Amino acid sequence: MHPITTMHYLALSAALLLIGTIGVLTRRNIVIILMSIELILNAVNINLVAFSHAFKDVSGQIFAIFVITDAVAEAAVGLGILIALFRNKETVLADEIDLLKW
Repeated sequence: MHPITTMHYLALSAALLLIGTIGVLTRRNIVIILMSIELILNAVNINLVAFSHAFKDVSGQIFAIFVITDAVAEAAVGLGILIALFRNKETVLADEIDLLKW
């Protein structure tokens, strides 16, 4: 049985980052876009905790807690805006929301 190394965590983080980036760039549904942003932030958290463990320093884990807090705030504000847009435009597709156009 081989131990799990930092490279395994980096590979998982790279996969999550790739999936999240593809989701943000290709999807039209705002809920899917918000979930993809959460995947990207989780990839960052995995990197922070992996390097924190590898270097025997707690600062990466503390910073990961701040990233989680930021992700929760982003999700709450994003879902609030999404509900307001859905009540106003009756759609959750990013292409059909044109409130900021002249």
